Amino acid sequence: DSGDSISERQEWRPVIYRQCTDTLWLLLFCLFWAGLMFISGYGVVAGAAERLVLGYDSFGNICGRKNTPVEGANLSGLDMTNKKYVFFLNSCSLEIQSLKISSLSLCVSSCPQQQLNSLEDLQSFARNNGSFLCVYNLNVSSYTLNPKAVQLCPTLPVPPSKSFPLFNRCVPQNPECYSKYASVLISMVNEMDVFQRILSGILAGRDTVIGLSVLALAFSLMLVLAFRFIQTLLIHTLIALVVFGLLFVSGILWWLHYDYRNDPSTELETEKENVKFLLGYAIFSTIVTVVLLSLIFVLRKKLQFAVQLFQIVDKIIGRIPFLLFQPLWTFLILIVFWVFWVAVLLSLGTAGTAQSTSEGQVEYRALSGICYMAWYHFIGLIWTSEFILACQQMVIAGAVVACYFNRNKNNPPPHPVLSSISVLFCYHLGTAVKGSFLITILRIPRIVLLYLYNTLNQKVGKC
Repeated sequence: DSGDSISERQEWRPVIYRQCTDTLWLLLFCLFWAGLMFISGYGVVAGAAERLVLGYDSFGNICGRKNTPVEGANLSGLDMTNKKYVFFLNSCSLEIQSLKISSLSLCVSSCPQQQLNSLEDLQSFARNNGSFLCVYNLNVSSYTLNPKAVQLCPTLPVPPSKSFPLFNRCVPQNPECYSKYASVLISMVNEMDVFQRILSGILAGRDTVIGLSVLALAFSLMLVLAFRFIQTLLIHTLIALVVFGLLFVSGILWWLHYDYRNDPSTELETEKENVKFLLGYAIFSTIVTVVLLSLIFVLRKKLQFAVQLFQIVDKIIGRIPFLLFQPLWTFLILIVFWVFWVAVLLSLGTAGTAQSTSEGQVEYRALSGICYMAWYHFIGLIWTSEFILACQQMVIAGAVVACYFNRNKNNPPPHPVLSSISVLFCYHLGTAVKGSFLITILRIPRIVLLYLYNTLNQKVGKC
């Protein structure tokens, strides 16, 4: 009996005598997240993401919302629930002054679909459509009578415009006005700092990012399910797909780089940065393609080991079917975190105090320290994302090890995934934090160097 107890204790000793690992790292991560929560609360209180998404007029009113008045601005605090679009009074001659569009802007209920050539046309449009294109304190009946109507109404003729699906702006459809309007927006984006560019990039490409993420998730699940049925055929199919995929990706990257580099319409600074990134990705992809193709050629006779490996994977998945849902859980957790992160970033990007000018308009001035908070928030994105992925890897590894090294094949572990999650949360969260922090440390310098490189290039170009 004593011999059996000793052997049993030796067999299960790694489970019985577990200890918490890297506790100080877990404490550090908790303190870091306390800082993130403080920044999140500060951003929600001080920021106004609605101003960026919905747009606002020159008097501090957010379009599509009921507003609170700003001291010193008589036309602030208006109810704009039915006025959801931003209209610039001088849309054909916009100018930028200190990262601000000089033209007066108003919230209107609809954009003019046809050209308006006179004050009478403005008055008729207001009465027929309920959309007032002159300053709010000018009554519609005074459009043609008030001598100051020329200054309080848009510059004539008013070009036909259409509401832009992003940011709810009235974009002129006249080719000449549209080109000037677009050039002003391009210049404004190029003068923004890195975090404002991140905001514009996220909002502009959100549908593409979400679609590609869903496609990658579906493809991963299909690949895992295929392990159970066609191991040998799958090996050769995967090798063929890898070879074709590597050549295809490298070719596409080089083609995109060549196409973008020779495209005369590339004006946005973000587009120029994309050209540089495409060149780097193309070179890296070519190197990886050459290395992997060489390895495939050298190891082509050892494919049987890969078949055996897939057979083991098949057995593990058969014993632990819930492993198939691990990528889905991780994906959902990451999506929730990324949505939270973007919401906080939007709040930080719009954090500012409303101050009235001598002309009765409202300007938003950025609060001090926002840039440092944004960098802290950006580090939180990388670290937390890597931490979530590290937790997934440790859960999968723990469940697989528990089943693969189980000596009693007739009595497999009852809940290996739940047991692995329990072991992770009780003992090894600090290790996941430590590993994810090391990856973050390696990524941050690269991002900083790229930012400095782009900043210096801009200054050299101005000189």
